[in-house]
Amino acid sequence: MSLTGTPFLLMSIVLVAIALILPLFLWSRIRGPRIARHAVRVLMLLFAQVTAVTLVFVLVNNANNLYDNWADLFGTGNHVQQAADLGKDGTGGIQVKALPKVKQTFTQADGPGMRAAGGVQVTQLKGRVSGVNAEVYVWLPPQYNDPAYKDKKFPVVELLSGYPGSAKAWFGSLKVHEQLLPLMKNGQVAPFILVSPRTNLIAKVDTGCANVPGAVNADTWLSIDVPKMVMDNFRADSAPNGWATAGYSAGAHCAAKLAIAHPDRYRAAISLSGYNDPIGERNSLAAQSVQLRRENNPYYILKGYRTPPHVALYLSGESGDGYQAAAALQQIAKPPTTVRAVLIPRSAGGHSMALWRPQIPTVFTWLSQQMSGQATGALPQPHWSAGSKRAALASGNASRAGVVRKR
Repeated sequence: MSLTGTPFLLMSIVLVAIALILPLFLWSRIRGPRIARHAVRVLMLLFAQVTAVTLVFVLVNNANNLYDNWADLFGTGNHVQQAADLGKDGTGGIQVKALPKVKQTFTQADGPGMRAAGGVQVTQLKGRVSGVNAEVYVWLPPQYNDPAYKDKKFPVVELLSGYPGSAKAWFGSLKVHEQLLPLMKNGQVAPFILVSPRTNLIAKVDTGCANVPGAVNADTWLSIDVPKMVMDNFRADSAPNGWATAGYSAGAHCAAKLAIAHPDRYRAAISLSGYNDPIGERNSLAAQSVQLRRENNPYYILKGYRTPPHVALYLSGESGDGYQAAAALQQIAKPPTTVRAVLIPRSAGGHSMALWRPQIPTVFTWLSQQMSGQATGALPQPHWSAGSKRAALASGNASRAGVVRKR
């Protein structure tokens, strides 16, 4: 039975109902010695508690797409077949363009939101360079199958989830495709192909989207294997001009890091409540040593360039949860690197889907402007419930006094 499926949710609800009804009917009717009666009553109470906790977990997990399956939950899944030392560029000397085309079979993805807005496809990809074997979800814009666009190639955004987190979260919890579909139809947002690869590749460990020889080549998986597969199977624009990354939480760190580290593979990045230092996620492989932390810190990567990279970054966050990291990058950025640091008020929702979901139209409008070269247009403001103060802060027009920079 699927962890995120409707049958398991319904079973959890039924068990809670049974757990509540049992004591009402049996509490005073239990027969036998006193110890036996007390033991049965204690078991009924424990059963009620366990079923209640299970139902709450299922509801929270389904709402936030934290664990995709039982292997993720119990830490028994491992998607790494091998993790050779691939060197600084993550290719191991392999001429990626010379590799044969990757031909994949796609099926309709299951789960909440996966059939909405035209449906999301899924495939199991064996990364030829990274040694990773994991699923990749793909959503095609409404124009893709329109005969008028049959010869057109489309820009791509790689969507990265947090930790723990499912690759489905962007479609299930954030409803990115449902929000963007009408905006793409009216031309407000570019017709992006949305690609969400698995980022949680090792049990109970965040990869930090890093290459760690002997453990995982997550960077290569995301920046080489997945893009090659997409360009081999869809009418996708070539890198870097047609590619961008977007992420929230740990995925936000990854999005910024990948774009800054690989300006030859990505043109822009969206970071929602991210961080620079990998120690921001203590379970990250990239946080296990000072050297790894520095090598995978977007701040130091950007600072180390002699010639600034041609990348555009949109980074938003609350004070103490993403904004300081964004401001630090903004301070050291030099043209052609551009950084938009956006302060989100604490009253907007905290480190959760409720904070990130309303930002989708804004950040993808910004991204459309960047990819088209028209980066001066106004952006729609996220619609939170507290009114104009939030909108002012989110637009970057309000005071940032007292915000302390963190790297």
